[in-house]
Amino acid sequence: MAEHIWGSEQEFVNQMNQRAKGLGMENTTFVNCCGLDVDGHMTTAYDVALMSRELITKYPQIHNYCTIWMENITHVTKRGSSEFGLTNTNKLIRQYQYATGLKTGSTSQAKFCVSATAQKNGLELIAVVMAAPDSKVRFQDATTLLDYGFGKCQVYTDENKDKLPPLSIQGGTEDHSPLTYESDFSYLDVTGADLSTITKELVLPESAKAPVKKGQAAGKVVYKLNKQEIGSVNILFVKDVKKALFKDYFLKTLEQFLL
Repeated sequence: MAEHIWGSEQEFVNQMNQRAKGLGMENTTFVNCCGLDVDGHMTTAYDVALMSRELITKYPQIHNYCTIWMENITHVTKRGSSEFGLTNTNKLIRQYQYATGLKTGSTSQAKFCVSATAQKNGLELIAVVMAAPDSKVRFQDATTLLDYGFGKCQVYTDENKDKLPPLSIQGGTEDHSPLTYESDFSYLDVTGADLSTITKELVLPESAKAPVKKGQAAGKVVYKLNKQEIGSVNILFVKDVKKALFKDYFLKTLEQFLL
């Protein structure tokens, strides 16, 4: 696969290292593309977590594959085809009810490793275990880490579906412009705070001067917990409003006169 994509394994490995640095994996150096033991080939649990996060956020469909427990594979060669059963090496898929993946690995030097992902109550966590003495211990340690995370962390989310009032436009071809939220809002708490006390405050001017452009920030909504700001989301103009010219004022006056 490496030779097909980049022409040679070495060039593929170069691309792997560039991508790793781009993800902030500062303590990772790839020497080969298969992951087998070789001098200088190294990584850390934190870097594996960064790589795992990139995979599951950019390509969430990976969970459709890594949560399959057993599958029959048909192997086709010149001698014909044969079928054999393949079992998932990540025992957490069967042993841990919140497990969603992700990857196991083991070599004589790295020992037993796993990058375990799990989801519960809208919270998705990654636990990375490296150098466990055996397969059983790596899954026990991953379960302990995930349970700790789910017990310590809670997420507040606001889909921002409430309707926003239009904003008055001064000197524009239209008197008002509709508004919309730029995105949803989420906040991760690890202190055990009462998230039901989070407040939401609209910060908008009384009016805006034309011209305004679609997607331009008109203001923001601010979220506070215990009177401390924990984040905000921009409020955007939904459409362009051009600056009014003399002819626009004339036509507007004429329209009002005719009515």
